[in-house]
Amino acid sequence: MSKKYTVAETGPRIEQFLKQIHTLAGFDLAFAVAEGETPHPDFENPDLVVRFTGRDVDLLLGNKAELLLALEQLTMEALGLSSDEHSRICFDANDRRILRIEELRMSAQAAAERVRKTRAPFHFSPMNSRERRILHLALRNEQDVRSESVGEGPIRQVVIVPADMTTLPEPVIPPRPRPEDDGGRGGFRGRGRPGERGGDSRGGPPRGGRDRFRR
Repeated sequence: MSKKYTVAETGPRIEQFLKQIHTLAGFDLAFAVAEGETPHPDFENPDLVVRFTGRDVDLLLGNKAELLLALEQLTMEALGLSSDEHSRICFDANDRRILRIEELRMSAQAAAERVRKTRAPFHFSPMNSRERRILHLALRNEQDVRSESVGEGPIRQVVIVPADMTTLPEPVIPPRPRPEDDGGRGGFRGRGRPGERGGDSRGGPPRGGRDRFRR
């Protein structure tokens, strides 16, 4: 049986790492490590949830929560968790976690319907293991389509295919973001809907923090 992560044992290690980030970034954020809750038990069952509050929450959630997900990934690496264990600890702010589950579930159903009509594979943009699992579970009872993960590392992604397709398509490598004219700030603007092929999950790096990153 896999190890269960607890507030008592793992919480202090998470806090120590996030305090180091505070020293470097100076975010005005507070965080709390709590036992995992399961508002959608069919889709995820984390051992721990780290919730952020404070004036800089919008920075964490900007660009499709790019900074929040990056911070989560860095924390997993600092804790030495394998990729198979990343779903055991979840970072959240403003209930993004619950909203994202619903968004992915609806996207999976829409993609399945498209594959039924066209019989052409549908690629989602690369996602972490937790979000890929949500897509797979959303389609687990479908009879005429199925979901598979293709690609490795940062381009690993879910593809929806007809159930009788025997050869899986190659992963789609997302295009690099192109700089746009934004008044000289050098930012990037993503295009496409979240999670779908052609959507750009990267953007210009969030800038600044204000005062402190407090627990």
